[in-house]
Amino acid sequence: MNPGAYSFMIAPRIIAIELQGVLMKYFLSALLIVSASLAFADDFDAVEAKLKTAMAADIRTDAEKDRDRNRRPVSTLKFFGLRDDMKIVELLPGGGWYTKLLAPVVQDNGEYFAALGTGNISKNLITEPGFEDVQIIATDAKVYRKDGARTYTLETEGLGVTDVDMVLTFRNYHNFDAEGRAAMNKASFDALKSGGVYAVVDHTRRHMEQDTPENRRRIDPVLAIHEIEAAGFKFVDYSDMHYRADDELRYEVGRKTVTGNTDRWTLKFVKP
Repeated sequence: MNPGAYSFMIAPRIIAIELQGVLMKYFLSALLIVSASLAFADDFDAVEAKLKTAMAADIRTDAEKDRDRNRRPVSTLKFFGLRDDMKIVELLPGGGWYTKLLAPVVQDNGEYFAALGTGNISKNLITEPGFEDVQIIATDAKVYRKDGARTYTLETEGLGVTDVDMVLTFRNYHNFDAEGRAAMNKASFDALKSGGVYAVVDHTRRHMEQDTPENRRRIDPVLAIHEIEAAGFKFVDYSDMHYRADDELRYEVGRKTVTGNTDRWTLKFVKP
């Protein structure tokens, strides 16, 4: 077996090893969080019903619906502990794939905010029926590429909200340089209330692999864990639901061999 293939096969185990160390350090805190998650288990029935209604809505395109099998939004949001009465922030919503699911879930009992990279949903979504309550925040933040850089950086004074229950970002962490990631993590930490969840999903890069032309939109999960912990978060859980055995972590995520079926890490953090 070649070293690259071996590295790919153990990628989920890298996270598992990292998690073991963290859970040993924060064992009691993790137990309390897990207990709280179990207490809210029944609440997800209502969330799931609302999610499935949103997933079937006419506002979603056929292409968006086709991605449901791969992105598994019900399982993903259940893992993160979403409730319909939460105050949530989605970072970098892009075209609004998750916005079209999250905003309807919390519309009646909670609040939905979008921050950073909100141009597409501001133009094409929040004027649609059912999305009038979507709130765009951190409009003064600057997301840009430095000259010659292959990733973005972020300058922000914060998200402009506090006492948030959950901050979520999907396949965006890799877009930023170290300074940008640190700014995003700090802004999320400051916005969340104690016990609030930071939910992060991204494309997997081999552990400690240096930059290559093929891995620009991938990021090492262990690096992400260390960076997010450095912002003050506790790492409490991960899921392998987006593990993909046929993604060898060799190619750019837009290539035909892996696009729409990349191996992704799914990490859950909590603000103490």
